[in-house]
Amino acid sequence: MKFHIKDINLSPIGKKRVEWAGKFMPVLKLIGERFEKEKSLKGIKISACLHITTETANLLLTLKKGGAIISVCASNPLSTQDDVAAYLVKEIEIPVFAIKKEDRKTYYNHIHQVLEQKPQITIDDGADLVSTLHKERNDLMRNIIGGTEETTTGVIRLKNMEKEGVLKYPIIAVNDSYTKYLFDNRYGTGQSTIDGILRATNFLFAGSTVVVCGYGWCGRGIAMRAKGMGAKVIICEIDPIKALEAKMDGYEVMKLTEASQIGDLFITATGNINVITKKHFLLMKDGAILCNAGHFDVEIDKKGLKEVSIKRRKIREFCEEYLLKNKKKIYLLSEGRLVNLSSAEGHPAMVMDMSFANQALACEYLVKNHSKLEKKVYKLPLEIDKEIAYLKLKSMGIEIDRLTKKQKKYLISWQAGT
Repeated sequence: MKFHIKDINLSPIGKKRVEWAGKFMPVLKLIGERFEKEKSLKGIKISACLHITTETANLLLTLKKGGAIISVCASNPLSTQDDVAAYLVKEIEIPVFAIKKEDRKTYYNHIHQVLEQKPQITIDDGADLVSTLHKERNDLMRNIIGGTEETTTGVIRLKNMEKEGVLKYPIIAVNDSYTKYLFDNRYGTGQSTIDGILRATNFLFAGSTVVVCGYGWCGRGIAMRAKGMGAKVIICEIDPIKALEAKMDGYEVMKLTEASQIGDLFITATGNINVITKKHFLLMKDGAILCNAGHFDVEIDKKGLKEVSIKRRKIREFCEEYLLKNKKKIYLLSEGRLVNLSSAEGHPAMVMDMSFANQALACEYLVKNHSKLEKKVYKLPLEIDKEIAYLKLKSMGIEIDRLTKKQKKYLISWQAGT
């Protein structure tokens, strides 16, 4: 079995951590038990490009129980947990190609390695696997029945591919499931981003001014958690509806050029390029901290930051100090990469339970329905989304009411009125 990891001897540590995460993923466990009985994915080759974390390991274990043949690489150079990679290779016998802090060349080499197994299904987080496949490995297309995508950023890329007519197989946008984005993006990103910042800086939120760029579901979650810890939160947006919503949610809303002059901590969560640039760096207070919660390291203009700096140094494990030409110092966390996974452990297992339940059931859905699907980006059917929600509620000991026959009939009729 081919693999490329940091140190296989880290496996015992990874095993304990994967088992710990598994205790908080009851929905995925139930799906795994069914998969093991039914062998829903028997013989299906799956190539995955995901964050190599304890929660991801539990997803891969679930897919393997279903009979899938899996190969996996990292979806971010800084998010790999090397002990988890070792455990997956040594004890679960899943080929892993991922090393924390791998360079760009190694990162893409690893993507090519997982494609060597000639997958039938791709699982992606950011669409680097799918884009590489489309640009460089057209010879593998005939094997593929479909794929899944985990993130907002990836779904945007894939919808653009569909729009341009270049997408060559159906993709399930797992990110667009209610049981994914309403919980993973909001509560998962909200908590884990704060966790990453605290580990990298030991920053005190209470009494500080925090600027959140972007008020999508991730931005909402981050703002909510920062406010809850006593920070004054400013939202910067380009969408008038989201900006209005932020204002009515109790936050200050202003242009980034204004916020740059008063912010203590800046967090990007837009999925777009060059959100914070040279003009903003030069306006910032001495000691301002910058980090990114978006998938790619493009939201903070790192090239521009270097151009307006005269010196930089590593001051903490995931914190670099930049001395600007105006003699002020600003700090960049985790090289501008995904701070929650680069500086911390990513989302809690309890929220990833639903996200990865979506991934597992999306793979099963593709196996059963791929012949009916076009080369488009799809949402997972609502009934599957609701099934996951019911299973999660059950695991929490919660029961809810169901509609009566009379209520169901009323909701689909138009005759009844006042």
